[in-house]
Amino acid sequence: MSVPVISVGGCRLGGAEPLFLLGPCVIESEDFVWRMARALKSVCAEVGAQFVFKASYDKANRTSGKSFRGLGAREGCKILADIGRELGVPVTTDVHTAADCAVAGEYIDILQIPAFLCRQTDLIQAAAETKRVVNVKKGQFLAPWDVRNIADKLLGFGHDQFFFTERGTTFGYNNLVADMRSLYWIREAGYRIVFDATHSVQRPGGAGDKTGGDGILAPVLARAAAAAGCDGIFIETHEDPSQALSDGPNQIPLSQLPALLKQLLQIHALVS
Repeated sequence: MSVPVISVGGCRLGGAEPLFLLGPCVIESEDFVWRMARALKSVCAEVGAQFVFKASYDKANRTSGKSFRGLGAREGCKILADIGRELGVPVTTDVHTAADCAVAGEYIDILQIPAFLCRQTDLIQAAAETKRVVNVKKGQFLAPWDVRNIADKLLGFGHDQFFFTERGTTFGYNNLVADMRSLYWIREAGYRIVFDATHSVQRPGGAGDKTGGDGILAPVLARAAAAAGCDGIFIETHEDPSQALSDGPNQIPLSQLPALLKQLLQIHALVS
């Protein structure tokens, strides 16, 4: 079924063209995130893709307390807002508390609610009250039809500018499975749906004190999701995933991104 279109920063989600949410996992440094943003802007201009730039100012749910987390909310959001203004692209980041929403709402176009927090009513309310577009990542523990309860919360708080992101479902210990039927069911329920290709290949906690992953499979799942039918694709990318400070094992190398985006655009055109 058709779903209402969301317009954000000149981009459209739910229209004829897919929307890509692209960026590194975390703001490793200001120089790094600017370099990645400029590179992604160039890639998307080359292939004719609309995109939102993504990076996290804080990775609050790392496996180990010793892992790198980021720069902090206000500093990180200011950097992302500067990137958005200079490059002319919408920006997104994840929020973890109501206080985070108050800060991010000043700077960020799309507030992302992490999968582990997708049922936190106070967080959903705080995000809705910013009047920014809200992206809720479906929890690994939820069935696709359970997102209706999250949607009802958002609508109950007077907010209809939201979408969901599918990022895999818990499949035993340290493993996820991506069920492509989920994309159909969520869209059939009338909600806009994005597929997260890189978090869906995570092995949560699978490397002992950190999360592992099968990054080589991320392009495979991205192509499958585009063929199944979705409104957009979420991809974390890095210049050198082996050196990434967060989620390196499941990120797609930046050098491989142009060819993949071209494929995804072609597949989307065939099935839309």
